[in-house]
This record gives sequence, C-alpha cells and structure tokens, in this order.
Amino acid sequence: MTGASMQRKADSINRRTHQKIGADLFNYTWSLLDRKRRTREENDEMIHAAHASRYHWGHAGRPLNVSIGEWQISRVYAVLGRAEPAFYHGRRALEIARRNHLGRFYVAYGYEAVARAAAVAGIRDERNRCCREAQRTAATVRDRDDRRMLLEDLATIP
Repeated sequence: MTGASMQRKADSINRRTHQKIGADLFNYTWSLLDRKRRTREENDEMIHAAHASRYHWGHAGRPLNVSIGEWQISRVYAVLGRAEPAFYHGRRALEIARRNHLGRFYVAYGYEAVARAAAVAGIRDERNRCCREAQRTAATVRDRDDRRMLLEDLATIP
C-alpha cells in the first residue's frame, strides 16, 4: 500500500465534502485573482487557497479536476511573478491532461500555463513555442465559447 493510499483510508472527510471544499476554494482563489490590488496577506491566502483546493480535488476529483487545479496554481504563481512554481504546476496540468486524454481544451490550457510561466521567467523561445502549441490545439476545440475563452487568455500572455 502506498503512502497516498494509506492517507486516504485514514481520511475522515467524505468525498462529497472534499468536492464542496475543493470547489469553494477554487472559486475563492478566483475572487482573489480578479482583484486589481491585493495585500501581501491576500497573495499568501490566494496561494494557500489554490493549493488547498487542489488537495481536496486530489482526494475526491477525477483527473480533470486535478489538471484544472494544477492549472489554477500555475496561474496564481504566474500572476505573482513566481516562475519556478508556475512552471512546475503548469507542466503538471499539461501532463495530467495529456496522460488522461482530457481533450484538446485542457491540453491547450496546459500549454497556456507553461507559456505564461515562461513569460514570467523571460524565456521567450519557450513562451512562443507553448503559445503556438496552445493556439494550434485551440483551433481544433469544437466549442466556440471554449475556443474564444482560451484564445482570449492566450492574448493576455506578455
């Protein structure tokens, strides 16, 4: 039995509660991301909320929820100008989306996260390569609203 399996068996929180907490923390993180100005304490809280959301989805979610959680953590770190953790979590989002065949939309957002992290790090070649991959993949997303949202997010990468 792995450490993760042992930990989950000892977990006293039920699946539905993990899902509710994960979703609430995800939405709370977005409310902090949407603020024009945040205090240092709010920035710290945003990091903790994103990680806590991902933790709960790791206990109760599917690979889709885990990939989205990794993507959100990457976005938080990119917004805060912290390239290394933004890269790590962006790459995890992309890896999980690919490995679990989550679909073009989620793969493209994985590339978006890595491109944004590369922009923060000032690595133009990586940013450009990942933006191209995200745009190429986005062009194949069938849902027009999803494709539009993805392309709009890509356009915000410096």
